[in-house]
Amino acid sequence: MKGPGRYAKEFKIEAIRLLNLGDKPVSQIAMELGIKRTLLYRWRDQAEEKGESAFPGNVGRPGNDQLSEIDRLRKELKEVTEERDILKKAAAYFAKDLI
Repeated sequence: MKGPGRYAKEFKIEAIRLLNLGDKPVSQIAMELGIKRTLLYRWRDQAEEKGESAFPGNVGRPGNDQLSEIDRLRKELKEVTEERDILKKAAAYFAKDLI
């Protein structure tokens, strides 16, 4: 089962549609979709309360691939910052000899 906030908007809308059809029991729909039935009710309530803006999409935490990219960029930034600081010190040292 996926973690919180990990379902696509289309998946949620389809799940709500199946729930509203009333052809199957809620527990069966939830089992077929691989989610808890309380989640179905929560999605339905959100859709009724907020309408089209109920499921805004990817506004939560970034996914694992994005997190690894962020970690890589942070590491690279740290390295570049250290290199810059070393070069500043070296430039100041050699400039001191010129005066």
